[in-house]
Amino acid sequence: MDETVLIAICVGAVVLFALIAGILSRYRKCPSDKVLVIYGKVGSDKSGQARSAKCIHGGAAFIFPIIQSYQYMDLTPISINVDLKNALSKQNIRVDVPSSFTVGISTEPGVMQNAAERLLGLRLQQIQELAKDIIFGQLRLVIATMDIEEINTDRDKFLIAVSNNVEIELRKIGLRLINVNVTDIRDESGYIEALGKEAAAKAINDAKKSVAEKDRDGAIGQANALRDQRVQVAAANASAIEGENAAKVEIAQSEALRREKEAEALKVATAAEAVQAAKAREEAYVAQKIAEQGRAALETATQEADIIVKAKIAKEQAEIAAEAEAEVLRRKAKGEADAIFAKMEAQANGAKEILQKQAEGMKELVDAAGNADDAVKLIIADKMEQLMRIQVDAIKNIKIDKITVWDGGSNGAEGKNSTADFISGLFKAVPPMNELFNQAGMKLPEYLGKDLEEMANQAADTTGTDVE
Repeated sequence: MDETVLIAICVGAVVLFALIAGILSRYRKCPSDKVLVIYGKVGSDKSGQARSAKCIHGGAAFIFPIIQSYQYMDLTPISINVDLKNALSKQNIRVDVPSSFTVGISTEPGVMQNAAERLLGLRLQQIQELAKDIIFGQLRLVIATMDIEEINTDRDKFLIAVSNNVEIELRKIGLRLINVNVTDIRDESGYIEALGKEAAAKAINDAKKSVAEKDRDGAIGQANALRDQRVQVAAANASAIEGENAAKVEIAQSEALRREKEAEALKVATAAEAVQAAKAREEAYVAQKIAEQGRAALETATQEADIIVKAKIAKEQAEIAAEAEAEVLRRKAKGEADAIFAKMEAQANGAKEILQKQAEGMKELVDAAGNADDAVKLIIADKMEQLMRIQVDAIKNIKIDKITVWDGGSNGAEGKNSTADFISGLFKAVPPMNELFNQAGMKLPEYLGKDLEEMANQAADTTGTDVE
């Protein structure tokens, strides 16, 4: 009897030990770098719907045999290299944005449930490919809504936009975004490179400006030299333009007026530009001078710290301001006066050039004729046709409807009848050509020596007694 009881006790102990061992084997602890996913019959959620899985992070749970099973999901960060190329920006410029993303399975309750439903059982490479596809799409979407300048200069804004978009989509499959690193941004048109060169040039210019402010005295001397250079260049340009215009006048006299005006306009513009540039530099020098005087006055006030000195400084500042304003007005008036002087000088030079050319032509004419009298005769001879035309035109438009001459048949003192005297007087109304030549100191050729008076007398002899 004792042996039977002993055997029963031993068997019971073994069964109890096996039961305890079995129970303990179903109790699983979750490491800190993993998520324990219990699936099977795991209960229902708050709405009463059956849950597909139960996720535990940083704890332990009992796995009921037969009705439940479990797996672990690794929380180790996953690095994904995204070599995005030819992404279209808001300005329709295609850019390359190579970047790297670090993601991992989220431990947030709702997001962790998504990971259990969509990533459980997948290999690391499969998870990387899935996340990479999502990142590609969201990265292209963000680039399409931003300008190149924003992507390149405001890198924080770009990374925030990418992080927000990618984070939202990754949460849907149970992942969270740990880090985003954009290594470089390039575009096929070279626009970003041009922006970089522009920024570098701006930085260099700023540095030069800072050095120039430290070396103010040297810069002022350099500015004066540049001002003289520009004035001299402007004067040389004006002289060259004036010479070109003179040559054009000689080549095409018909276009002299237009080209002269072009030369005047260009000269006025060049002079005005030079005056305005000099005025701007002089105003800058005045401003610098006022600033230096103000700084000296400030140092004096700091050292002396006296009310009288402060009042004196205020007075000096008022005087300086008034003097600066007066100087601005004087320089403005001087600039306007210089512009007017330049315009009048150009007009005078044009008139002088015309008179010089006329004088040169007259001189060549006198040289060709041999003396001044012969030159005058040549000019009058050249214009004689026009003079005769003017004399003839003076009476040709006189309209005489009818002329009646009563001739009694008797002859006058010269043996001419009344009709002959009328015709002769009518011809004498036109100044004879011989008299015009005599007044000019010239003599008609012999074959033209018969004057109009004789022609008139002949016409009168052959005319009847009644003219209508």
